[in-house]
Amino acid sequence: MPSRSLRSAPCALAFLACSSVSPVVAEPAPAPQTGSNEVELPQIVVGATRVPTPERELGTSVTVITAEEIAAKQERTLPAALLDVPGLNVVQTGSPGGLTSVFIRGTNANHTKVFIDGIEASDPSSPNGAFDFAHVLAFDLGRVEVLRGPQSGLYGSDAIGGVINIITDTGEGPTRVRGSLEGGSFQTFNQTAKVGGSTDTLSYFLGFGHFHVGATPVTPLNLIPPDRRFNPDSYDNRTFSLRLGAALGDQFDVGLAARTIETSLLSTSDDFLGPESLRSRNTTRQLFTRGFAHMTLLDGKFDHTLGLAYTKSDRSFLDPSNPPLGPSLFGGDRVKLDWVGHLHALDGQILTFGAEREEDSVDDGSRFRARNGYTAGFATLQSEIGGRLFNAASLRYDANDLFGGRATYRIAPALLVPETGTKLEASIGTGFKAPSLSQLYEDFPAFDFFGNPNLSPETSTGLDGGIEQRLAEDHVAVGATAFFNRIENLIEINDTFTSYTNIGMARTYGIESYMRLVPREGFSLRADYTYTVAKNEITHQDLLRRPRDKVSISATLQATPELLLSATLVYVGPWRDVNRDGSRSGLLANGYTIVNLAASHDFGQGMKAFARIDNLLDRQYQNPIGFRRPGLGVIGGLEIQFGPGGLL
Repeated sequence: MPSRSLRSAPCALAFLACSSVSPVVAEPAPAPQTGSNEVELPQIVVGATRVPTPERELGTSVTVITAEEIAAKQERTLPAALLDVPGLNVVQTGSPGGLTSVFIRGTNANHTKVFIDGIEASDPSSPNGAFDFAHVLAFDLGRVEVLRGPQSGLYGSDAIGGVINIITDTGEGPTRVRGSLEGGSFQTFNQTAKVGGSTDTLSYFLGFGHFHVGATPVTPLNLIPPDRRFNPDSYDNRTFSLRLGAALGDQFDVGLAARTIETSLLSTSDDFLGPESLRSRNTTRQLFTRGFAHMTLLDGKFDHTLGLAYTKSDRSFLDPSNPPLGPSLFGGDRVKLDWVGHLHALDGQILTFGAEREEDSVDDGSRFRARNGYTAGFATLQSEIGGRLFNAASLRYDANDLFGGRATYRIAPALLVPETGTKLEASIGTGFKAPSLSQLYEDFPAFDFFGNPNLSPETSTGLDGGIEQRLAEDHVAVGATAFFNRIENLIEINDTFTSYTNIGMARTYGIESYMRLVPREGFSLRADYTYTVAKNEITHQDLLRRPRDKVSISATLQATPELLLSATLVYVGPWRDVNRDGSRSGLLANGYTIVNLAASHDFGQGMKAFARIDNLLDRQYQNPIGFRRPGLGVIGGLEIQFGPGGLL
């Protein structure tokens, strides 16, 4: 599927990991104009092949969320930006900051691999290895690429369902300073500050975002025992973001990306009677950082990048009902060294090859310490024949320190018929998910539950095929993609509830379809429908938290040169779930429909006012069961820019 954006420019500055384009000396492309009827500029995707490639030339199903779309819809967190993406189901336990999972095409939440500026972002101390999307703010996101279908042939473990590639802002042009302030419902009080720019040899960006929601009703009132009080959730997030790049010569440049996140969530925990009167405190501290060096040789025919990344995640949980126990601590560290080269040996042929070494460790400060790592090599041949037939074929081998080797592949051809505006695309690939360190080694003797060091990786085979048709000089586009996945060796709790074992099998299939209209300049409309079936092959029951139906409709209108309007509708159909304490499974959850509106007015001279209404219809729903989602919310604020076109 094509991107959500109607018009976007190449993002050559994008992917700090293994990009063949210098993040300093690339020519900046013109910014997209939301709602413009100029649809000819190609959408560029980096994550699908590790090489910037026009989306029309890819056989991979991909959605690109641009910074302009995020700004128009006033989406403040990554889960909000992902909510209307086709093929995805976003589940958040209550308020902002609550555990947030993303299910791609019916696969498990831990089957999605996430990168932030080329940094593998999952927490090694996570019980099942799933990435928690809750703490990624959107104030500095330059673009988000959502790749659907197994991607292990290029990215290794965790990419059974797909890959989400997050690329943050980079500085370009004269120095600009921007800030915003907003507040409203649920004691919302958010601020951002950003400064960025570039010279002939240096690019720089520094950003700070503070996100605060002080009173979100989460716990359903019917679950609270009569003698206990109701407490709303409170969430606080402080994020710092840094991007630096320096050209040290015509053919050599270096760069650095860093991101720190500190959060605090006050939420209602449960005991054997139900939700407690006192709120628990969850805190997180995360560091993501990566440095790289990039060199071009052979008159531009070969370039390669060497990168070193380090991530650290510390989490704590304190239940005030059991103060003698103190906080539960969880810590995970990752070091990753990677090298990637791109060889342009023949016209229309790009050979990408590389190697990685990663080491993960977990240390909770007392009883649980563990370590694992892997070494991997991969190659991708990206081909073009006659400007009509395109293909990307990838092969990868991962040698894990604990369970040995695993080979995966992916083939994704695309055929363009320019005379009719038709595109045919397909892909087939394999994937795997390595067991987490917790699943392998973490024991809970008090509950007679133990890790299983003999676990094997989960494995999958997935394929899809689709057609896209553009009409009326690209003012109309329609398309549909059918997909199928078979997953084996799924890690589940054994029949005696004492450990994990590889007994699960699952099958998912469905259709993603879309229609996009640009009826006139300044107005755009897009509708997506996803049908997903996800079945447990052992029990023949629907997998939990996988709704069969999802509809999203988004419209953007540039009403005047100063006034920008946006509306989004998302319908999610019923799904199977568990109750709040997990004691009952297979419950039918009600579907829901939410409508969000946003408007901004540019006063000129760098000043802009904005407002939005979330959940306009004030729908009361739970997702997942036992956790209420926020009702009607009204939020507004101001944005100020200093620099060219701004106050100075």
